[in-house]
Amino acid sequence: MDWPHDPDGEEGSEGGRKYGMAILAKKLDEDEGFPLDVDEFVAEHGDEPLRLNYQRVVSVADVFEYVDADSFDDIVSFHKGVGAAMREGGFWEYHPKGENPQRKRA
Repeated sequence: MDWPHDPDGEEGSEGGRKYGMAILAKKLDEDEGFPLDVDEFVAEHGDEPLRLNYQRVVSVADVFEYVDADSFDDIVSFHKGVGAAMREGGFWEYHPKGENPQRKRA
């Protein structure tokens, strides 16, 4: 896919590779960006690349297809909602193992 910018270039990762939630978080202003309207966020950033791992890049819109919320009140709710969407959509690369993986923090 032709991205509006190189996901590993200066605009995409500030000179070094960043992945997943780190890329999304840098698109937000924690003080002034909330409450965040999901549709507006996708309209502004949907076609931008989101690197998931060293070889897989998807669009922000691909991930947000799985976001259930219409808005997020703060950065914590954003991370929880988008993280759940990433797991539901098969975009989450970390899968904990152990006695009770649902309760283990990533």
